[in-house]
Amino acid sequence: MRAAVVGHVEWIEFLHVAHVPAPGEIVHADDRWETPGGGGAIAAVQLARLAGESILFTALGDDERGHRARDGLTDLGVRLECTFRPEPQRRCFVYIDDDRERTITVLGDRMGANGSDPLAWDELTGVDGLYFTAGDDEALRRARASGALVATSRVFDQLVRASVPIDAVVGSARDAAERYVPGRMHPEPPLVVMTEGGQGGWWEREGEPRQHFDPATPPGEKVDAYGCGDSFAGGLAYGLGDGMTAEEAIDLAARCGAACLTGRGPYEAQLRTAR
Repeated sequence: MRAAVVGHVEWIEFLHVAHVPAPGEIVHADDRWETPGGGGAIAAVQLARLAGESILFTALGDDERGHRARDGLTDLGVRLECTFRPEPQRRCFVYIDDDRERTITVLGDRMGANGSDPLAWDELTGVDGLYFTAGDDEALRRARASGALVATSRVFDQLVRASVPIDAVVGSARDAAERYVPGRMHPEPPLVVMTEGGQGGWWEREGEPRQHFDPATPPGEKVDAYGCGDSFAGGLAYGLGDGMTAEEAIDLAARCGAACLTGRGPYEAQLRTAR
């Protein structure tokens, strides 16, 4: 099983607080830490832990945070094919409250690789499962060389415009920015999966009625919700790339999301085996 991500990276600064401050309120953080994150990075690490390795095609800011993100992801087992842009690395402030929910503030634009960047694009031909979160239309077309191509619904307008056949679209049913509108993509993806946090989610296979899936039981106490959805997406890409049925791939994805919930930050508790 070979896995890859074409996507984005963010530099994450975490603050643990009792609750997210209301307008005008001051709250004190009792813990603070930093790590590379973002949908592309988290899914790439999840895929590396399931498949043994993964490649992340991305663009990073040519500053201290961008270079730290590259080094941090390399240490986490991801091989980076990246180009550095002459702009600040995109970063986020993430509040983790006492309910273990995350609230995110983003600074900077999402950066993804361009298909014209001098990266090892030819290697995508041998990739079994790939997750796409960011990149230009040519990068998306190059991603289609993989066996199973899963894309986030957050780039839905791009998926509509580029008309690249996608094997599955995944997103959050609770996030308006990750909406999926049936009938707009040509061709339509054969599988659409939408998560609903602790309620599980729903999925539709082309030509069949919508079905609900239950959440997986977390293998421990809830610690930190950041990265659960991206770990879910990485698990889905792995399952479809490994030849699982839709039901099996969604079950694996749900277990990936539940495992992530039990660790501090997105990587501490990610699932390490598909079986």
